[in-house]
Amino acid sequence: MSTGYDRARHLLCRTGFGPTHAEIVRASKLAPRDVVSHLLKHARTSATLAPPSWSSEVPLLLARRAKIKMASGKKEKQRLRKQSNAIAATRGLELKGWWYAEMTRTDSPLTELMTLFWHNHFTSSLKAVKSPVLLYRQNVTLRAHALGNFRTLLRAVVRDPAMIVYLDNRTNRKRKPNENFARELLELFTLGEGHYTEKDIKEAARAFTGWHIDRKTGGFRVNARQHDAGQKTFMGKTGALDGDDVVDTILANPRASEYVTERLWRAFVSPTPDAKAVTRLAKVLRDADYELAPLMAALLTSPEMLDPAQAGSLIKSPVQLIVGTLKLFQIVPESSKVLTAAGRRLGQDLFDPPNVKGWPGGEAWITTDTLLARQHLLSRFFRQPENAPQLAERGWPAMLGDGFKGNPVAALQRLMLPIEPVFGEPGGGGPFASARHFALDPAYQLF
Repeated sequence: MSTGYDRARHLLCRTGFGPTHAEIVRASKLAPRDVVSHLLKHARTSATLAPPSWSSEVPLLLARRAKIKMASGKKEKQRLRKQSNAIAATRGLELKGWWYAEMTRTDSPLTELMTLFWHNHFTSSLKAVKSPVLLYRQNVTLRAHALGNFRTLLRAVVRDPAMIVYLDNRTNRKRKPNENFARELLELFTLGEGHYTEKDIKEAARAFTGWHIDRKTGGFRVNARQHDAGQKTFMGKTGALDGDDVVDTILANPRASEYVTERLWRAFVSPTPDAKAVTRLAKVLRDADYELAPLMAALLTSPEMLDPAQAGSLIKSPVQLIVGTLKLFQIVPESSKVLTAAGRRLGQDLFDPPNVKGWPGGEAWITTDTLLARQHLLSRFFRQPENAPQLAERGWPAMLGDGFKGNPVAALQRLMLPIEPVFGEPGGGGPFASARHFALDPAYQLF
């Protein structure tokens, strides 16, 4: 980057949400490797906020089925079904609001960003699973392993009840294997298209037969009667293979480390992975036995990542735009429902990705409709000065510290935008007007 400040801003924007001027100044005094080392060392594995009150209950999915099954009469069954659907919808909104609050208030933004990344990698949705408790538990799992070991994370995912429901593995039985989960495990989670055969899918599906859900607790269990314990041949390995054997065989393939590295590259570096860099970084992941922290340290401090040309090469997702703006300007939203509705309008409805491929991201975030919706949302955030306490109550000193003594408008531009503004400098009006001007500039959509 052109200066230590710009480089620090770039690094903090790529590893969190809305870094403040003070945070950037502190980071600018350190080498990038030290900034990244600090972020990884202090990364959380659990949320800071208490979960929704219902998070420890038996999943509604299971309780509802039992209650409806016991009901007498068609009308009573319909009433109970409608009631349970209403409860699930309310809890789903609470869950989405809880995660927005966690992302806004966390002291470990990299953890939440990685949790969001894995949420889009190992997709499941409330609409399909119909159980907020199971989606909450999955979120906890993703956070716990977000920067841990990919092998451990993958083993947790193949046992995850929400995933088992979402990809139909609960109907995967010895006499009639269901291939949905096995196919997505290979195509979307670990290897990518073209790196496995149809036979591999069929044999993997057999290995995961009987990997179901405990109806009493909603937890994972292996139904031995429905598990195919016979000989299987998967990607050249033969034996009485089960799900863990499939996972280990996949990860023994160098393509798995390359695939994960490519996905992380697109999220943190640029839309187009550099083949040589991916090969180099994937080796770091393999050599570390799939520990993610060494890979992230190498990725985030790589020459490609710190190249000044990368500034503004990525488009903020709706969640990054919303949470980053709230954090930077200390804006208190009217309610969590406002944030959830805003994310949905912008194309990113938390806990409800569009399909098993997740949100495509990149340029797909910006259409004529979503760009206009982004502008309307930002205008709403800046409708009244009191919505941005840092600027409205204390002005430049609170927002920029010592930076306001020189040219505060230029300092604010460096803080908010990764590249030169499309609309030029603001025409005056003080800190609030300047911040609003830069927030509505197209360059603010980039990071």
